[in-house]
Amino acid sequence: MDYRIEVVTLPVTDVDRAVRFYTEQVGFTLDLDYHPNDGFRFVHLTPPGSPASVRFGVGLTDAPPGSALGTYLVVEDIEQAHRELTARGLAVSPIRHKTPGESWQGDFRPGVDPARRPYASFLDFADPDGNTWLVQERA
Repeated sequence: MDYRIEVVTLPVTDVDRAVRFYTEQVGFTLDLDYHPNDGFRFVHLTPPGSPASVRFGVGLTDAPPGSALGTYLVVEDIEQAHRELTARGLAVSPIRHKTPGESWQGDFRPGVDPARRPYASFLDFADPDGNTWLVQERA
């Protein structure tokens, strides 16, 4: 039996602001914006190339806005991702990488991992509510 993550729910305060942020700055595709009444709204978006999506809206979760922390996006080229996101006006961290060693408990150093090890280079950003994202290179 396969178990796949298909949708992650993000708690947000302003749905329209979140739609603009995720489509215009992060580059997600708006799949659905269903708003049958004032008490319910369902927005579904998908990152480019991803089989999994995110959703947010009104009446979907009791989680406090900004409490989705450390959701990962995986890319093939962290430098290209950094260029694309900053070109859209998104405030992203500088690229950093884990120090080599026997465990992943070491510190981060600036820049892309010199050996381009899979899962070693990162950047991060937050949405307007404080939900945080890590972008990780899997070369």
